[in-house]
Amino acid sequence: MAGEVKGRMVEGAVQLLARRGLQATSFSEVLALTDAPRGSVYHHFPEGKDQMVGSAVDMAGAFLIGALDRKAGAPAAEIAEHFLAIWRAVLTRSGCGSGCAVLAVAVAADSAELLGHATAVFRSWRTRLAELLQQGGMQPEAARRFATTLIASAEGAVVLSRAEKDIEPFETVAAQLLDQLRSLA
Repeated sequence: MAGEVKGRMVEGAVQLLARRGLQATSFSEVLALTDAPRGSVYHHFPEGKDQMVGSAVDMAGAFLIGALDRKAGAPAAEIAEHFLAIWRAVLTRSGCGSGCAVLAVAVAADSAELLGHATAVFRSWRTRLAELLQQGGMQPEAARRFATTLIASAEGAVVLSRAEKDIEPFETVAAQLLDQLRSLA
């Protein structure tokens, strides 16, 4: 039961980070979203908000790795399409109102520890994407470079789509990335 409450709170923090950013993700907001008892806050996160946010960043990172791993062994183009489909789904389900919880922390954290969580997640995404792209037929160096380009471009496209409240910037970037991948193959 206690682990369930903590898990709900961390999931709630992921949602709030993706929707509202780091500064607007407070214990009060998480409690309101998850209906967790107020006493849960310091029971599960005795080190404070940074501990909860770090857990949320780690959870968001693990979620994407798990989603990517479901395509292990697929051709590189399918891996890239799947990665883009994940972000497309985030945008469409939220009416272009949600983005990346990890990015939200990376751009707003004044804590070295939180920035370290975001750094570790982005590195894990780059590493895993490069491995999957290589398994899918790309040369190692090309896979490494394209994994970085794919993440950075998709994150930027999500930001543009959120700002414009329109999926078009994301779709434009996605099409360009897939064209670029085809030219590499």
